[in-house]
Amino acid sequence: MRPYEVMVILDAGLEEDAIRASIDRVTELVSANGGTPGKVDRWGKRRFAYELHHKWEGYYLLFDVTGEPAALAEVDRMLSLADEVIRHKVIRLPEKVAGRQRPAPAAPEAAPEATPNGNGA
Repeated sequence: MRPYEVMVILDAGLEEDAIRASIDRVTELVSANGGTPGKVDRWGKRRFAYELHHKWEGYYLLFDVTGEPAALAEVDRMLSLADEVIRHKVIRLPEKVAGRQRPAPAAPEAAPEATPNGNGA
């Protein structure tokens, strides 16, 4: 299981029920494919720096997800087909950023200490 972040920008004109339905659809799809949905951050409406699909505002969502690559590929496919999604991005997080540390490698066995002798050998 790998940690991912999924950023989704929805149409700003959506009703609250439609936004909630989009969130539920993503979390259910992750769960159905063996992943575990995490925290969902609702950033709310934000103004774009430039026009996207003839719109100047979008509703931003950030999902923390843990799952296999196949599960996230299905989420990516679903988001690319959804009409209410303006943009989306799926990013695999490095282990250090996700708060997980890989187990430290075992320390090599200590070699016996060499005793110096007078001939420099």
